[in-house]
Amino acid sequence: MSSFLTGLAGDLRAGHPRGVTSVCSSHPIVIRAALRRAVLDESDVLIEATCNQVNQFGGYTGMQPADFVRFVLQIADEEGLAPARIVFGGDHLGPNPWKGDAPEAAMEKAEAMVEAYVAAGFRKIHLDASMGCLGEPVALDDETTAGRAARLASRADAVAREKGLPLPLYIIGTEVPVPGGADHALSDLQPTAPEAARHTIEVHRRIFAERGLDGVFERVLGVVVQPGVEFGSENVIPYHPENASLLNAVLEEEPKLVFEAHSTDYQSQAALTALVRDGYAILKVGPGLTFALREALYGLDLVASELEPTYGDRPLRAAMEHLMLREPKDWKGHYHGTDAEQALQRHYSYSDRIRYYWNRPEAEAAVARLRDALDGRVIPETLMRQFLPFLDVGLGQTGSVDDILIASVDRELATYAAACRA
Repeated sequence: MSSFLTGLAGDLRAGHPRGVTSVCSSHPIVIRAALRRAVLDESDVLIEATCNQVNQFGGYTGMQPADFVRFVLQIADEEGLAPARIVFGGDHLGPNPWKGDAPEAAMEKAEAMVEAYVAAGFRKIHLDASMGCLGEPVALDDETTAGRAARLASRADAVAREKGLPLPLYIIGTEVPVPGGADHALSDLQPTAPEAARHTIEVHRRIFAERGLDGVFERVLGVVVQPGVEFGSENVIPYHPENASLLNAVLEEEPKLVFEAHSTDYQSQAALTALVRDGYAILKVGPGLTFALREALYGLDLVASELEPTYGDRPLRAAMEHLMLREPKDWKGHYHGTDAEQALQRHYSYSDRIRYYWNRPEAEAAVARLRDALDGRVIPETLMRQFLPFLDVGLGQTGSVDDILIASVDRELATYAAACRA
C-alpha cells in the first residue's frame, strides 16, 4: 500500500505521472464495482467516506467508521479482493457536521471523529477545518484552519500509536465550491490562485513545526486545490490545462507533494489524463458513479415496464419521486426553478442528490421489485439498445440486474483507471 499513495510524488518527478481514483460512495453496488475493478486490474483501491456520510454518530448512512470498514470488507471478501489491497480514506474530516456548534464544541466532536476513523483502520486522512463554526466567518483564514488541522493530526497520530497502527497519511486544503458539486448552472470557474496554494502549504508547514509536528507534516501527501473543474446541476466545467498552468507550477517547488482534485465527476478521459499528467494524482469521484447507477436503474425500469405487464409504468421512478417529495430535506434548497424544472433535477441532475435516498426502505423495496420483475428474464437486444444503449447489448442475455448495474458504474471507473495509468 505504501507506494500506492506515497510513491505518487516521486513518480511525477521521475516523469511517470500516475493517478489514483478515490471512490467516494457508500452505495453497495458502487463499492462492489470498484472492488471488482481492482481485482480485474490487479491493483489497490482507495475507498473514501466523508464526514457527513460516516462519523461517530452514524452520519447520514447510519454507519460509524468501523461499520463502514466492515461493510466494505464483506463485499471485498465476496469479490475475492484481499483486505491489504484496500486503502480507506476519510474525506473533509473536521468540524463541518457540527459547524452550527460553538467552535470548541465542534472541534471536540471533530477530534472524536478523527479518532474513530483512525482506530477503524482509515489510513488516508483529509484534514479540513476550513469552515467557520457558530459566530465565525463562513470560511476561515489559513492560520486558524492550519491550527485546527494540526490539532486533528496530533489526535490522529496519538490514536495510531496507541493502537499500534500505521501512522496516517494526510491531505490538507479544501476546494470551492462545497463538496458534492455546485447547486446552480456554471459558466466559468477560476483555478486556485498560485499564491493561495503556496500560502496554504507554507502556513500548514510552519504551524505544524511550531507545534512539534514536523514529522507529521512529512506525511502530508497532497493538497486539495481547485484546478478549474466542477459540475453543477445541469452542466460540467471541463479541465483546461492552460488555465491552471501557473497553479500547476507550484508543485515544482514542492517535490514531496501532489494535488488532490475534487469534483472530477463527468470529466472526459482526455481531461482526467491531463489532470494526472499535471500533478493531480488523486482524482475524487462520487456523484458521477451513482449517476451512472441511476441511469441503469431507470433504464431497467423502462425495460421491465415493456417486458412484464404486471410491473406497471415505471414504478421505480414513481416511487423515488414520491419519496423525494415526502422527504425533501436532501434536495430542497439545492434545486431551483419552476416545479417542472425541479422535477427534472430531482431525477436527472448531475448533482445526483437522489443518491441520498437509495438506502431508504421505500427505495430499496422499489429496487427489489425491479429485480423480481426481471429475475430470470432475457432482455431482448432491441430493448437494451432502446433503454440501455451505453451498455453491451449482450448483457441482456447473460447478465443479472446487478451485473447490468455494475457494468454501468464500471464504465465510469474504467475511464478513471485508463486515465490514472496513461
